[in-house]
Amino acid sequence: MRIVLDAMGGDFAPQVPVMGAVQAAKELGVKVILTGEEELLKRELSKYSYPAELIEVVDAPQAVSMEEQPAKALKKRNSSIHVGLNLVKEGKADAFVSAGNTGAVMAISLFTVGRIRGVERPAITAILPSLTGYTFLLDVGANVDCKPSHLLQFAVMGSAYARYVLGEENPRVGLLNVGEEEGKGNELTKEAYKLLKAAKEKGLNFVGNAEGRDIYSGRFDVIVCDGFVGNVCLKLSESLAKILAKILKEEIEKHFISKIGAITLKPAIKGFKRRIDYAEIGGAPLLGLNAPVIISHGSSNAKAIKNAIRTATRFVKSELNRHIEKEIGKFGKGNGD
Repeated sequence: MRIVLDAMGGDFAPQVPVMGAVQAAKELGVKVILTGEEELLKRELSKYSYPAELIEVVDAPQAVSMEEQPAKALKKRNSSIHVGLNLVKEGKADAFVSAGNTGAVMAISLFTVGRIRGVERPAITAILPSLTGYTFLLDVGANVDCKPSHLLQFAVMGSAYARYVLGEENPRVGLLNVGEEEGKGNELTKEAYKLLKAAKEKGLNFVGNAEGRDIYSGRFDVIVCDGFVGNVCLKLSESLAKILAKILKEEIEKHFISKIGAITLKPAIKGFKRRIDYAEIGGAPLLGLNAPVIISHGSSNAKAIKNAIRTATRFVKSELNRHIEKEIGKFGKGNGD
């Protein structure tokens, strides 16, 4: 297993990506190929003890900033993103991981590895905690304007990921909407509902409309929406998790009795933090690309990077893209294609 890590991506590059790569090499036994400025990365690596055969550095003298427009990033052929994805394209690596500019990663991925045959639009995904485990939400930003057929394909790809990577035997699929009843929503969701309902007859476990509260209820394993709505949901979720943790800490510190109580509740509080901690998953896949590509949050710590690499290995082992191509061929565009 050879995983490429964009060592120049993220808010704390290259220190955090390098640290995460070292942890992955030690704990997962995975070979990590770091792309970035060679001398800088070797200097960072010199701070650690690690199995030398499991970490390789490939020089990529250019970097893509978090604010850079995808069109500009595409022109940087020697960037850590471009060089890394070309290694995957050429068969020198099995997957690509980055905590860098998501738009740039998506654009360069489309330019280098391309889309899976039959996929109209790749989707950015998010894996969010729920009462029964996790909810797989897509799209969360790649496609702000969608057609009904795109939502159908998101459902097919998300269901395949939940089944073959996350281990859900028959993933429950929902369409994010303003009400549970059939016929609710705008033109996009009404038409998408028809396609998803028809796909149910072919084996897609479409349960129906999902409301915003269902993202965390555990009623659905996969929820699909356009990238505009999905991105709002994702950013709201991220801020809410931080605010809840901060409020809890402030309330505990207000009173002496609360502090004493917090000691006895320490295992429960640790468990709560672990369930909502993004670092436990590390990264989410870009589905529909012709190679495994995992995106981590820009503020990822080393633990998140390590777990993103773990997610990439599961993606590769599951042969997910082969399953997606087969499923997309089975369901088509929902219009007879």
